[in-house]
Amino acid sequence: MTLPRRLLVLTAAVVLLGALAAALVLRAAARDDRPQQGGPAVAAGGLTLGGPDRLAFVNAAQGPHRGALASVPAGAPQAERTASELSCRRFHSAAGTGVCLRSAPGALAQDNQALIVDAELRTLRSFPLAGTPSRARVSPSGRFAAWTVFVSGESYGAAFFSTRTAILDTRDWRLEANLEEFTVLMDGREYRAADVNFWGVTFAKDDDTFYATLSTANQTHLVKGSISRRTVTTLAQNVECPSLSPDETRIAYKKRVRAGASLWREHVMDLATLREHPLAEKRSVDDQALWLDDKTLAYALPTEGAPDSTDLWTAPADGSGAPRLLTPSASSPARLGPSMSGS
Repeated sequence: MTLPRRLLVLTAAVVLLGALAAALVLRAAARDDRPQQGGPAVAAGGLTLGGPDRLAFVNAAQGPHRGALASVPAGAPQAERTASELSCRRFHSAAGTGVCLRSAPGALAQDNQALIVDAELRTLRSFPLAGTPSRARVSPSGRFAAWTVFVSGESYGAAFFSTRTAILDTRDWRLEANLEEFTVLMDGREYRAADVNFWGVTFAKDDDTFYATLSTANQTHLVKGSISRRTVTTLAQNVECPSLSPDETRIAYKKRVRAGASLWREHVMDLATLREHPLAEKRSVDDQALWLDDKTLAYALPTEGAPDSTDLWTAPADGSGAPRLLTPSASSPARLGPSMSGS
């Protein structure tokens, strides 16, 4: 076979393989766009971050609205959900401000973005993300937004992972791009180490205080931070993904219950005494829980038989009762409306 003919055959093979790959991708996408029989009812519609009391979340139900920000009445969490045109990997909202972390499957790092949206879901600003979206929070006033991404690794259970956590002031758009630049105070002294990582910010109502997880020397710590002073102070160990209660007296968090394993139990800690108790939920919760009110927590768990999906569950914050399904095929919940601060 002559060289030109070989080149022609090679070119034809490459084109054929490319067409086959494209067809498989389109077929998979079409399969994902089909509504799942027996799944949650989803309809396109308008969604605002203010107004009536509603529960917003990222829709994980199969169909054309998978990945869209959706909402249901807070009092009817399993009702038909209304899906917006905004797609997010992670989302949170408070006081009419939302943060939407976007990441297309297989996207390069520079394609990952944090969108700050107003109450009508209009994008006010966008910021490039240094890695894969992990956690997102908005302060109760709507002034500050925070997000965490995986720079390396893909889960908090991995042997090696690195995170990057940022805090944004939406009034002047000042960005603290990396909390690792804040001064760390541990046992009354300044602490420095090359392995410091932060994740899971949660805000207080004073527009300065926040809590987060600090990881260093194979230990995780609850830290209390000040945005204005650019400092964090360690409070307790074995605390991950904290969430401050609306009355600001307690922290909900996931606690590692087996060393070296990706097994966490959701706990609540009293900030005045640092005493803790587990929730009635005994399954491993790898999420930053949301306070629906002062007595109730919501969190995501993997959908049984569907590893690429999660359901939202709820449990009493005092450790009593039993877990119950809040809404299926959903993640990243946020309570909308005037009755909830959403910290």
